[in-house]
Amino acid sequence: MTLDLAIDTVMQLPSEQQEMLIEIIRQRHLENRRHEMARDARDALEAFHQGKLRPQPFADILAELRQVLEEDPREFS
Repeated sequence: MTLDLAIDTVMQLPSEQQEMLIEIIRQRHLENRRHEMARDARDALEAFHQGKLRPQPFADILAELRQVLEEDPREFS
């Protein structure tokens, strides 16, 4: 199914059902994002415990994050 076809199909629903669908998709997207973040955190902890990461001063981490955000702010939006 293409995105255009999905949109056309949704537009045939009554407004109330369209709103329900939007909320369902939003909730599922948030849940998927939470799972991704949890997986990333587990991977980072595992890498740290394996010695693949080293502790860094907070100021260094913050400076690196600011640099990444300045390069491409859409990456974290």
